[in-house]
Amino acid sequence: MGALTALKFPTADGAEKALETLVSLQKQELIKLLDAAVVTWPEGKKKPKTRQAMPTAALGAMSGMFWGMLFGLIFLLPLLGAAIGAATGALSGAFTDIGINDEFIKESRAKITEGTSALFVLSTDAVVDRVLPALKELNPEVIATNLSAAQEEQLRAAFGEE
Repeated sequence: MGALTALKFPTADGAEKALETLVSLQKQELIKLLDAAVVTWPEGKKKPKTRQAMPTAALGAMSGMFWGMLFGLIFLLPLLGAAIGAATGALSGAFTDIGINDEFIKESRAKITEGTSALFVLSTDAVVDRVLPALKELNPEVIATNLSAAQEEQLRAAFGEE
């Protein structure tokens, strides 16, 4: 299992640009992408578009169902209300095992809004001092990660967050 990190970008195309950067860094063997999903929410749209960014045959890739359930919890739960509350109880246990808890869902829902984008990345073997500067110009904000507290602090510091 790798690190799962969710990054928000202040533009609707920031997450796509960040993914392109990470794919390029992977070719240089500076990070190993196990899976990724992109959320784009252009201005004027009622809801975001989501897509799994890695081929499902990729080694270690999450299933499309995983991303679908995660994005359903983040973006659809307020609309569907209690009708799916019981079903999400079972799902949340599986998500909690990889660092996705209620706080992760709430933060994602609050921060990913119209005109923004987000990149959810499952990765390993990142050469941090090369990867973080490559993403910094896109002005990412860390929504959540399952990295250790020290690693998360380093990540937030690199992107100029509190």
